[in-house]
Amino acid sequence: MHEARRSAQAVSVHEPVLLREALEGLAPRSGGTYIDANLGGGGHAAAVLAASAPNGTLLGIDADASAIARSTARLSDYGARLKTFHGSSAQIAEAAAAAGFHGVNGILFDLGLSSDQLVDHERGFGIRTGGTLDLRFNPKKGESAAALLAHLTVAELTKLLRELGEEPQAAKIARAIVARRAATPITTADELAALVAEVATRPGKPARIHPATRVFQALRIAVNDELGALATALEAAIHLLAVGGRIVVLTYHSLEDRIVKKAFAAAAKGCICPPKVPLCGCGVRPSLLLITDKPLTASDEEVARNPRSRSAKLRVAERVEVAA
Repeated sequence: MHEARRSAQAVSVHEPVLLREALEGLAPRSGGTYIDANLGGGGHAAAVLAASAPNGTLLGIDADASAIARSTARLSDYGARLKTFHGSSAQIAEAAAAAGFHGVNGILFDLGLSSDQLVDHERGFGIRTGGTLDLRFNPKKGESAAALLAHLTVAELTKLLRELGEEPQAAKIARAIVARRAATPITTADELAALVAEVATRPGKPARIHPATRVFQALRIAVNDELGALATALEAAIHLLAVGGRIVVLTYHSLEDRIVKKAFAAAAKGCICPPKVPLCGCGVRPSLLLITDKPLTASDEEVARNPRSRSAKLRVAERVEVAA
C-alpha cells in the first residue's frame, strides 16, 4: 500500500501552496463534502481527503486532462471518496450536480499554475522550459496563444498586455511582436521569451522575474478566459455552500485577488441599494461572513522552500443563513 502511494505521488512534482492555512480555512471533517475547483497536482485535495477521513468526499475539477490523470493516480488510495470532473471551474455547478453534491461543506480555489504545468514542454507554460506556445489548459478548446499573436493588431495586443499582464512596457513589446511576426510566425515559448527579453530588459537593472512573465500571464489569462471563469465560478460556489460551509481562494496576482475581494465583499454586504438611500429596500441579505479581513500570505520559510508561494494570497469566507 505504501509503495503504491509513493509510486502514485511520483507522477506529480507539485507542492501545494499555503497548505496549512488552506486546511484551517476549510476545516474539513469526516462525512463532509468538498470541492477542489482547480485540482492541479492534487496536493490540496490529498490533504482534504486525509483530514476528512474516514468518509469525507471530494470532487476535483480541472480543465487540464493531464492534471486529472495525475491526481487520479496520486489519490487512488482514496477510492470512491474522490470524484473528478474534466472542465472549467466555471462549470462548478454542473460538476457538483453530476457528482450529486448539494449543500457543500467546503470549496477550494487554487488559481495558480501547478509545477507540473510549468515543466510541460508541449504547451509552453514555463518560460524557461520552452515548448509550443499554446498556454491553453485544455488544448482542444479555444485559440492557442500562438494563434492569438498571429492576428492581434498592435493596439489590441497593447491593451491585452496592459490589462491582463499589467505590463508597463506593453506598447513597446506589442510593436516588437507584430514586427517580428511579419518576418516569421512566433510559435514557441522560447521565441516569445527571447523577443520580450530583448526589447524589455532594462540595462543595469536585474529583473526579479523573467522580463516575459507578465506577457505570458496576459496571454494565458486571455486564451483560457481565466478572469471570466473565476467570476462565474465564485458566484456559483457561494450558492453551492451549505450554511457554515467555507470557501477558500488562493490567488497569485492582483487581477484575480481583486475579483475575489469584490465578490466576497458584495456577498458579505448583501444590500445593493445605492449608498445614499437611508433605508435598505432591496431585501438582499448577506450570504457570506468574512473569516479573513486581510488575505493570508506565505511565511518566509515557505517562500524559501517554494518560491511559487511568494505572490500567493489566501482569502476565506463562510456561508451564513440568509434571513427571509
